[in-house]
Amino acid sequence: MSKEVLQRILDSKIVAIVRGIDSSKIADLAKALAAGGITCIEVTFDQSAPEKVQNTLDAIANIKKELGDRVCVGAGTVMTVEQVHLAAEAGAEYMISPNTEPEVIYATKQLDKVSVPGAMTPTEVAYAYRCGADIVKMFPAGVLGPGYIKAVKAPLKHIPVTAVGGVNAKNCVDFLKAGASGVGVGGNLVSPELVNAGRFDEITALAQEYTDALKEV
Repeated sequence: MSKEVLQRILDSKIVAIVRGIDSSKIADLAKALAAGGITCIEVTFDQSAPEKVQNTLDAIANIKKELGDRVCVGAGTVMTVEQVHLAAEAGAEYMISPNTEPEVIYATKQLDKVSVPGAMTPTEVAYAYRCGADIVKMFPAGVLGPGYIKAVKAPLKHIPVTAVGGVNAKNCVDFLKAGASGVGVGGNLVSPELVNAGRFDEITALAQEYTDALKEV
């Protein structure tokens, strides 16, 4: 299963990062993203608000229930082994983290899920990959810039990386041209304001803008 999910993530080139969206509205959001061509969705844990863990798990479960295989759903900001197991039980097919935590990577792989830990330096990228990462999330990409990713990828061509943080419709192609296998996009794509106002057609239009841009690469 993990190989199929990994290939789907690589083929899609973009993961929509969902933060702070109530689980009751998540299915409509997922449908809006899918209508715009984005079928990989990451629902994040809020580490500062443990009481919101259940909302994240419910959101993942709701996406799986309502859309099935139409989308590939994962958990984001996964920082503990417990969260790996909880997310997997809810239906998450991949685990994305802002950092590299070997135990989180090992637990993810033991469950045959795709592991995407975060890293910044060449040492961190190589270490994450050695620990079993399938893709390494280079974060914060907007601060580092495409030039930095290109420089890091030069000696590490064998390690797939994705650019996350500060990615928008105008620069997403630059990151792929620099060597990233894909991008992760949060607030610039998934606006809680649009979701809460029910303006899902605008989210679909935004998603289409990204997918159209990425067709160039």
